[in-house]
Amino acid sequence: MRKETLQEFTEYAERFARDHGEPGTLSQRHLERLVAGQGPNGRPLGKPRPATARLLERIFGMPIDVLLSPYVPGDNQAELDTKEQEFRARLRTSARVDTGVIEVLRQQLNLIRRLDRQLGARAVQAEVAAKVQQATELMQHSTMPSTRARLAALLCELCTLAGWQALDRAQMATAWRYYEQAKAAARESGDKSFEAHATAEQAFVLIDMGETQDAVEMLERVRKDARRYAPRILTSWLAAACGEAYAADHCCVAALRAFDDADELLCPQPHDVAGPHVTLDEVHLKRWRGHALARLGSIEAIVVLKDCLSRLDQTFARAHASLQVDLAIAMKGNNIDARRQYERASVLVNELGSARQWRRLASMV
Repeated sequence: MRKETLQEFTEYAERFARDHGEPGTLSQRHLERLVAGQGPNGRPLGKPRPATARLLERIFGMPIDVLLSPYVPGDNQAELDTKEQEFRARLRTSARVDTGVIEVLRQQLNLIRRLDRQLGARAVQAEVAAKVQQATELMQHSTMPSTRARLAALLCELCTLAGWQALDRAQMATAWRYYEQAKAAARESGDKSFEAHATAEQAFVLIDMGETQDAVEMLERVRKDARRYAPRILTSWLAAACGEAYAADHCCVAALRAFDDADELLCPQPHDVAGPHVTLDEVHLKRWRGHALARLGSIEAIVVLKDCLSRLDQTFARAHASLQVDLAIAMKGNNIDARRQYERASVLVNELGSARQWRRLASMV
């Protein structure tokens, strides 16, 4: 230790003793001997005087015996060795990831999606978070560019699902963090469509927080850019997402025009299409339009939503609950029918544990 450093500490010790009413003193020469562990004759140095020992104990917050004990690097080295072994093990594990492993992980994701849509976020949110952690570790320790890119695409999909679940549970900050992670993974995947999808879903956090103008601007940028590279099904989905943002921002004409665009772009999605997972068909798009119409207070929403209710696949439980909430909101002027729809929606929302839909129902009371 440099003499200047020792001198600074002794000056600090003097100030500490003075400020705290301690009688102990510590000269630079005494401190040098304590650090060396030897007296002037080369013999082992004994404990300092009680007053000095008390001063040092108060400064460092530990017993003098511990302060004067010799440094033993063995324990720290053993800990470092253990961490290095763990790191090497993670590298070896990631090196074993091949096309078959990634396919298994993707199948697991699809199974979780099915559980999520039918049982709700409450039932599988913890499972999705665990898969996000697993995919993150595998990707971060992968050294093969092609494997890393495929893991990044998978991670992006997991994070967008986790983000949507957090949004459904009204966990806004958590949802935002998952979408940030999704966008970072998307950039590493090398496929811009993943980043477009993640960014667009992130805009719904802003919509739910009432920051509708920011959401509109975000979605307009994404939609404009995605036209150059996104699959057709995604461009349709992005147009509908813009439509909802416009409706939330009370821009009726722009909202309906965006949904018309989405309808024109809609096409059957091939099973082997590249890019992010998007669930969108004629019924889901019409339900989405009905949701926007209900936001805008249009009487047309009732007809649209009732038609969707009779055609919707009932395994889409969260979509069903959202549709019932939309219908209750759209029928608010008719007390008897609105109450009936409100009660039906309440049952579904309660079963799924959707805090997002509860907030919408609460706005009717």
